[in-house]
Amino acid sequence: MDTRHAAQRFADTWQHGWTHHDTHAIIALYHDDATHTSMPFRPPHQGKQAIADYIRWSFTDETDPHVTFANPIVDGDHAAIEFRVHAHDNGKPITIAGCVFARFDPDGLATHTRDYWHTTDGHH
Repeated sequence: MDTRHAAQRFADTWQHGWTHHDTHAIIALYHDDATHTSMPFRPPHQGKQAIADYIRWSFTDETDPHVTFANPIVDGDHAAIEFRVHAHDNGKPITIAGCVFARFDPDGLATHTRDYWHTTDGHH
């Protein structure tokens, strides 16, 4: 699978999966030995199970997410994809804006991902 197709599938699946809190669909995008860093200074999540656990945890208090992912910017086997989420966390409105950087293997599975994001109270 070419990287552009893999990156678009990644963005589309994350957008739908986050909207519906479908961890199963999202985790299918990752290689078994993938590494995900959720913020620059947090320790990475190693392996598909640890990534799935992190995603489930991150959805715990979130309700009614409206999620958009931009078109991926692709270079070689890497992609950068911006995202924005308007949701409620423990009943309070929040906005998350960020970018995921992903590297894909020849089968189109993510092997390394890292996020940079910021959250604010209210819808901006």
